[in-house]
Amino acid sequence: MLRYDVRTKGGRDNIMDVKALWQAALGELEVTLTGPNFKTWFSKTSMLSNEDGNIVIAVPNVMTKQWLETKFSDQIHSTLRKMTNPLRSIEYKIDGTTAANPTPKPNRSADIPKPKATQSSLPMREANVTSTNLNPKYVFESFVVGSSNEFAHAASQAVAKAPGEKYNPLFIYGPTGLGKTHLMQAVGNEIHRRDPSKRIEYVTSETFTNEFISGIMKKKTTAFAEKYRAVDVLIIDDIQFLARAEKTQDEFFHTFNTLHQANKQIIISSDKPPQALMGLEERLRSRCAAGITVDVQPPDLETRAAILQTKAAAQGLLLPVDVIDYLIRHAQVNVRELEGALTQLLAYCEMRGVEPTVAAATQLLAGQAAARPKLKPLSPKLIIDRVASYFDLQTADIIGTKRDKEIVVPRQIVMYIMRHDMSLSYPKIAANVGGRDHTTAMHSVTKIEKQVEVDDALRGEIEAIREQLAAAV
Repeated sequence: MLRYDVRTKGGRDNIMDVKALWQAALGELEVTLTGPNFKTWFSKTSMLSNEDGNIVIAVPNVMTKQWLETKFSDQIHSTLRKMTNPLRSIEYKIDGTTAANPTPKPNRSADIPKPKATQSSLPMREANVTSTNLNPKYVFESFVVGSSNEFAHAASQAVAKAPGEKYNPLFIYGPTGLGKTHLMQAVGNEIHRRDPSKRIEYVTSETFTNEFISGIMKKKTTAFAEKYRAVDVLIIDDIQFLARAEKTQDEFFHTFNTLHQANKQIIISSDKPPQALMGLEERLRSRCAAGITVDVQPPDLETRAAILQTKAAAQGLLLPVDVIDYLIRHAQVNVRELEGALTQLLAYCEMRGVEPTVAAATQLLAGQAAARPKLKPLSPKLIIDRVASYFDLQTADIIGTKRDKEIVVPRQIVMYIMRHDMSLSYPKIAANVGGRDHTTAMHSVTKIEKQVEVDDALRGEIEAIREQLAAAV
């Protein structure tokens, strides 16, 4: 191990030495920590001085200071002890001017919002400014990036920089409440910031359908078509709700073709990947999959912590570490519900004139749990029905004998969920799924267990089904 012995006081050599020492320490910490933890808490730190083993680390804010002192103190001491001798003390000093050190790898981890002043450095056209129906709060700077959404975030940024030129269409899928709408609108807001003359339209599939029906009734379908085919960027949310709406699908298909051929950007979201949207026509599913398909999955613990800290910081608040820990372990994984739990906790504490504590969070969440109606247990029939509905199949398909791929995989998912969420034995699983042999159930569960480790799309589908099951019981 390379050892840095930095004991001089002041002078240019000392500045260079402490920089090299901290660079080396960060290099080792980055290997041992998760991506979200490293980028969130270490990427904007630097070493100010090292005087006879008394080290001073610059941190950008109180939040980072608190987490380094409480969560990562042992790891930092252990790392620096290998590199410098003597090591007597480590002090964390708030210095808002400190820069990221070293430059973090792109799209690896949780992202704390950057000052909006950095946006003005990019060129922006002022002429022919158009309005949008986008939510101005949905920007990249407020989107927390982690391992569960980093690929979707990277693809979205690429689209924002070159709309219509790269990744067209951009298809984002995943369970509800994980930030798909935020990410889509962030692309639109960034495109509009770079070029305010761009015509950008955000619409849900429900609104698109209602407008189309209204156009038919009022004999204004031409005006409807012109509205959507004249935009530079079309963002359509929850396309799965176009399922079985044949005429609306046909209109969207022609709108898609017109925009795509003109190199206009199309951004689509859904709860499942294009190939699983069985209620859509094959030609439309093919169009949706023609660009890039990215998924957004439930965040890990570190990313959920960063989300809560970011939301609290946006309100000028600093949450204690133990409160963050409690919320991310006891509240829902769904980002929307996680943020809702924080909002309720802050309101709860404000009304009572108390500080946010674990005791307050426990009392709030316990009260909510007591107020909920008792949930019915999962049943094999419910699982079969929900999986069949998700894949646009009939219950008879799942328990039947057909071996088509579009039926076999959902059938295996049924067995997997029965095993993992109900702890049923293999013979009982086999009996509930058409009276099969228990070895078939074993094979099916094992196959899905292996696939979910490497197949993000499959993992997302199973999580979406579990959410539907949770809502049904």
